[in-house]
Amino acid sequence: MEEKKEPYLRPVVTLIIYKDGKILLQKREDNGCWAIHGGGIDIGEKYTDTLYREIEEELNIKPINPKLMGIYSGKELFNIYPKSGDHVYILNHVFFCEKYEGEINFTDGEVKDLQWFDLDNLPENIFKVNRPIINDVKEFVKNRKVIVN
Repeated sequence: MEEKKEPYLRPVVTLIIYKDGKILLQKREDNGCWAIHGGGIDIGEKYTDTLYREIEEELNIKPINPKLMGIYSGKELFNIYPKSGDHVYILNHVFFCEKYEGEINFTDGEVKDLQWFDLDNLPENIFKVNRPIINDVKEFVKNRKVIVN
């Protein structure tokens, strides 16, 4: 019988890339869901260093002037990762940008596909821990106030 893993907190940084009413989402290799970009903060690493590192690894671009969009936590951000079996409560620090340097190119193996989605026509299979964040993008675009959830 498989032993149940103890849940833990995992701080992450993600980025909403927004342009002309659309957001760029990636199809994750591990679960096949559409998701926002980013990853885990290494011990001793700063938020913005994580942001630039992860976006470079996943998309081969550099965000220009990313702004804090929100901080997300709670039961909605619980996930069991399929490969590791880890039970994780995500503490997500979400940034937002509308410009970037470079040509988008995904080569790290974690990303299967990239696509721009209209905020009014999102795919059904969005990574469940990203749904509360994506649902708040319209509000952030309208008033540019940081959201703490």
